[in-house]
Amino acid sequence: MTQRDNVLWLQCWRDQRTDFTQAVTNPLLVRFWPGLNLAAGSRVFVPLCGRSLDMLWLAGLGHEVIGVELSPIAVSAFFKARKLNASRRKIGPFTLWQHGRLQVLCGDYFALTPTLLGRIDAVYDHTALTALPEDLRPAYVAQLSRIVPNHAPIFLLTTEDAAPLADLSAALVIDDEITRLYEENFAISVAYMENLPADTAETGVYKVYRLIAKT
Repeated sequence: MTQRDNVLWLQCWRDQRTDFTQAVTNPLLVRFWPGLNLAAGSRVFVPLCGRSLDMLWLAGLGHEVIGVELSPIAVSAFFKARKLNASRRKIGPFTLWQHGRLQVLCGDYFALTPTLLGRIDAVYDHTALTALPEDLRPAYVAQLSRIVPNHAPIFLLTTEDAAPLADLSAALVIDDEITRLYEENFAISVAYMENLPADTAETGVYKVYRLIAKT
C-alpha cells in the first residue's frame, strides 16, 4: 500500500476503529473451504489478516497458517484475545509472531518475498482484495503472484456492490474486475453468492470464488 494508506490503517487500530473485525468464524469459510480438499499440514497464507478468527479455524483443521498484517496492535490483539503466548523474532523487515501452527508476519505485505513467506499450499483471502482501494488491487494481485507458487489455489471471499438479487442461483457470475485481475493465470469459478444482510447500511452481495491455476 502507499505510505498514506499504511498510516491510515495503523491509525484505525490506534483509534480502535475496528468495527469491521469479525466476532465469529466466517460461515462461508466453514461451508466451502473443505471443497479445496487440502490435506492436513498444508500451509495456508492469509494476506492482510488483521485479527481474523478464521486463522484459528484453519489451524484447527490441522493446517499450518501464516498471515501478514501491518498493525502490531492487531497482531498483539489476535494472540492476547485467545490467551496464546506467542514467541516473537525478527525476520528481515518483519516481526514473526508464532504459537503452534499459527504464524503472523507483522509488516508491509508489499515487502514480502517468497523466501520470507516460505512454502504455501493455498491462499485464503477474506475480503482483503475488496477492502483495498480499487487502484491498489492490481498491485495486490501482482504481489500475490510473485510470492505464492502457481499451484496454490486461492479461496477468495468478496463483498461486491450490487442491487439485492431475488434469484441468486441465476446470478452466479464472475465480476468483471475479478476476471481482469485473475483470468490470465487462474481458472475462476463462483461457488456461492448471497445478499448482504438486510440490516446493513449497504446493498451488495458476498461471493465465494475458487481460483485454480491454469495448467
